[in-house]
Amino acid sequence: MSWLVQSRLVNGPFGDPGVYVDFLFGRRAILFDLGDLSPLAPREVLRVSDVFVSHRHMDHFVGFDRLLRLRLNRPGVLRMVGPPGLIGGIRAKLDSYDWNLLGEGSVDFGIEAAEFAEGRLGPWTGFRARDAFRACPVARAELSEGVVLAEDDLTIECAALDHGVPCLAFALQERAQVSVLPEGLAQLGLSVGPWLKAAKSAVRRGEPDDWLIDAGDGDTRPLGLLREKAFRTAPGQRLAYVTDTAFHDANASHIRNLAQNAHQLYIEAVFLDEDVAEANLRRHLTAGQAGRLAREAGARRITTFHHSPRYLDRPEALATEACEAFEGTFPPLD
Repeated sequence: MSWLVQSRLVNGPFGDPGVYVDFLFGRRAILFDLGDLSPLAPREVLRVSDVFVSHRHMDHFVGFDRLLRLRLNRPGVLRMVGPPGLIGGIRAKLDSYDWNLLGEGSVDFGIEAAEFAEGRLGPWTGFRARDAFRACPVARAELSEGVVLAEDDLTIECAALDHGVPCLAFALQERAQVSVLPEGLAQLGLSVGPWLKAAKSAVRRGEPDDWLIDAGDGDTRPLGLLREKAFRTAPGQRLAYVTDTAFHDANASHIRNLAQNAHQLYIEAVFLDEDVAEANLRRHLTAGQAGRLAREAGARRITTFHHSPRYLDRPEALATEACEAFEGTFPPLD
């Protein structure tokens, strides 16, 4: 079975933090953090539908301008989620430019942003190009506590960590993986077609067995029959992203909860354990702390990043220390 999404660091471990999450079966991508985006091709940036910002230190937010520049003349909505202050930060970025040439005839591009505080996502604010990016409220359904995105195929959970300022950590949870059994389709007299996308989404949502699926040309079949004969399901992928966090009990508890049984954990490893005093002062994790947290959370695989440039003369040291703390191996992905 293949996952719904595949992910990778935008930059190398010594570069700006950020993870690019690409949807395998759709023209869409998600970004965790907005550091330097220059390694991404324009076509990759144009796929981005949602951005989840941990906090607004420059190395996590400087990529906003490139994202805006590429998306400006393309219709659609870019959604952004971040900690308190995100909407003001977007407003300040937009106000730094003159928009006198925008108007009702402009491409209908917009940004919608919301802030996560006290365990919940707050109200949404929109900025439309046709309104010269003036701020206005946007009505959107309220989400459950700790959730910042909820769709048929996945959810994204969030927790606020302490970095001197609130810094958000995220976990993407795919709903059940659903694969098609060609022999089962043949047994039911059905052909592969666009209808399968809706049927698989219904399985992921947990619709009842008597839920009717249109298999084309008015041929409807109960979902229970399709689930039994034509589909195979497995638990979905869990992907967690943790950066810029002090090491103390409250943060560690949030990290373990978010990364619980994650198939892939992206976690910062800024300093070596030998420099733990510096890590404490700057409210970052050491590589050893990152590896131990990943092990305690039961993560399947870790990728470290946000390495301090003080270790450029021994570039493998941080990843090695994290790996050893994580029991010395990187378990393979399914």
